[in-house]
Amino acid sequence: MTTKLTPILALALAAAASLKAADYSQWGGGNTRNMVSDEKGLPIDFDPGKKYGPKAAPKIAGRLRPDAQEANKGPGAEDIDMSTTKNCLWVAKLGSQTYGTPMIANGKVYVGTNNESPRNEKHIGDRGVVMVFDEYTGKFQWQLVSPKMGTGKVNDWEYLGICASPTIIGDKGYVPGNRCQIICFDVNGLANGNQGMQDEAAFMAPLDKDGKPTAPIPPGDTDADILWVYDMYKELGVFQHNATAGYPLVVDGKVFVPTCNGVDWTHTNIPAPNSPSFIMLNAEDGTLLGEQDHVASERVLHCSWSSPNYLEIGGKKQVIFAAGDGWVYSMAPETKKNADDLDILVEHWRYDANPPEYRKNSAGEPIKYVEYDGPSEIIATPTIADGLIYVPIGQDPEHGEGVGCLSCIDPKMSGDISGKAVWTFKGIERTISTPAVKDGLVYAADYTGRVFCLDAKTGKEYWKFDTKGHIWASPVVADGKVWIGNEEGELFILAEGKELKEIKTIEFPSPLLSSVVAANGALYVTTHTHLYCFKEGAKTPEAK
Repeated sequence: MTTKLTPILALALAAAASLKAADYSQWGGGNTRNMVSDEKGLPIDFDPGKKYGPKAAPKIAGRLRPDAQEANKGPGAEDIDMSTTKNCLWVAKLGSQTYGTPMIANGKVYVGTNNESPRNEKHIGDRGVVMVFDEYTGKFQWQLVSPKMGTGKVNDWEYLGICASPTIIGDKGYVPGNRCQIICFDVNGLANGNQGMQDEAAFMAPLDKDGKPTAPIPPGDTDADILWVYDMYKELGVFQHNATAGYPLVVDGKVFVPTCNGVDWTHTNIPAPNSPSFIMLNAEDGTLLGEQDHVASERVLHCSWSSPNYLEIGGKKQVIFAAGDGWVYSMAPETKKNADDLDILVEHWRYDANPPEYRKNSAGEPIKYVEYDGPSEIIATPTIADGLIYVPIGQDPEHGEGVGCLSCIDPKMSGDISGKAVWTFKGIERTISTPAVKDGLVYAADYTGRVFCLDAKTGKEYWKFDTKGHIWASPVVADGKVWIGNEEGELFILAEGKELKEIKTIEFPSPLLSSVVAANGALYVTTHTHLYCFKEGAKTPEAK
């Protein structure tokens, strides 16, 4: 039987299809991690508004903040007065420190943060959190809550929260929790029942002062439905340094993630040199399928926090991982047994992203890590564009500024390809920002606060723009513009192209450490404490 669609239904289906096509469901928008969007009509004349102020509303249940609009109890001190915004569809309150870039998929917005603005009185105290909001209204829906690891801040630094946001594939989300775990959850929360793992109550129970689990916390309507958890600390002996990070890559039913294996508090000792820095899991049940040879862990400088990406070229499937030893590795999504009967990912090639003079001085002596002119790990994500890979080096922002290098690599080679880059650019300093590549141009930023425009084939510099504030975020190219925020809370909008042109600077009330996201005609901007959704023509409520 053939069903005839009514015009209204046809339009609705077309709209739904277009919305889905314009989602931003993973870091970089796709497996290449190239920060370029096809979105058009994004607003540039917008205002984040002002907070109500400290006398707006009393605190409830200690530090528990009510959702002002939903609870009908008036605005909280940290809420944004929507009547002072412009072209702002909605604003959602996050924790006190937010590092995750929001993901938008199937009508929901996901962002990693901490628990300093608790959404549930059952969960009070330092936690890692993924908050989930309605894409069109900003209404809070549910959250994933993960207590602290309990082994000290060298493993799980206080108040960092969950530093990434989930990769959304179909009805599942994949995110690194703060306890050296990879967590898979049902995107519907508990609305359609408790699927998969049945131990959410125990999972959410914090440890007491003696390091013992407290009473289980039964999950409620606003808690996550966890499907499985892979614990890298318990299963692989990984020694996580400060935080779990890295946006998961999901390809062909496999999840690829860094383990965040690193150094201890001395920053010189590697507690787990034989544990892998990178692993492959079964996306359906979380079982371990393979791991990288432990070479990156043996020589890790600090930690491996970079996100992997993927390409197929020359008949080879390549998973690209930029590691904590400052090398880039290309591996096949397949394994072979080693002498210890471990399933080791097959390596295609490796590349040392540090120039030799960063590793050793003129006398041939190793240069110490954290020195201004010394070697760096890779925290930024390599970018794949037009058959080439672009990767910069950098360190934890707490280490300050220092020499950097941006390499352009040809992934068709094999073996150790160090020194064989298509080109390198040393005008950039240390960075944790992922480059964006469009129309033969590379847009890259360094921690010092500068944005560069380079020729993608030669590395020639066309222009340099100084934001005069440290940059953590990655430049995003969308709607003919380059968007990037800095630590000063300034969002810079530049024209894309070989000629430098400043379009506008918009000030926000707290640091912009996450990258801007363009999805479904809207622009998402995340500060340390708030998530804003801007859309051209959004109506501003009248002041009450």
